[in-house]
Amino acid sequence: MSAAEEILDVVDEHDRVVGRLPRGEVYARGLRHRCVFVLVRDAGDRVFVHRRTATKLVFPSLYDMFVGGVVGAGEGYDEAALREAEEELGVRGLPRPTPLLKFLYEDAAGRGSWWSAVYEVRCDLPVDPQVEEVAWHGFLPERELLARLGTWEWVPDGLAAYERLRAHRAGTLIM
Repeated sequence: MSAAEEILDVVDEHDRVVGRLPRGEVYARGLRHRCVFVLVRDAGDRVFVHRRTATKLVFPSLYDMFVGGVVGAGEGYDEAALREAEEELGVRGLPRPTPLLKFLYEDAAGRGSWWSAVYEVRCDLPVDPQVEEVAWHGFLPERELLARLGTWEWVPDGLAAYERLRAHRAGTLIM
């Protein structure tokens, strides 16, 4: 099955399931769905950063400080976070990612909105990212990641999730 054929839950503004459709149709119609964002740190507390492949359906060739993706139909956020992290990192046996926050992302480019659950996990395993998903990757110290925010082109939803996570950790609220 292609990524566009994957079945997703369509949800309302309160994150309640109101239907199920193929991902391609959900994207084409800008329907609200669910996504997970997993911040991955290595043993040295560096953050996994990658550049998405040019073939990605959404935000091709942009940088991201999260691994993750859509939550499948009938799948919970926690299960999707672990599945997506292991798939994208090319590992098995990760600890269960820790949930940190959840927000409704509204895409400024008109692609719709999606409920976004943000997680964190430590990965001490050697990574072997999916070549279909990841064109480049590295573990960066957080200060280097912060320095790159203004110079690299980042996926907008990942950037929004990262800003919310930083505000959450600082004890401030972003609406």
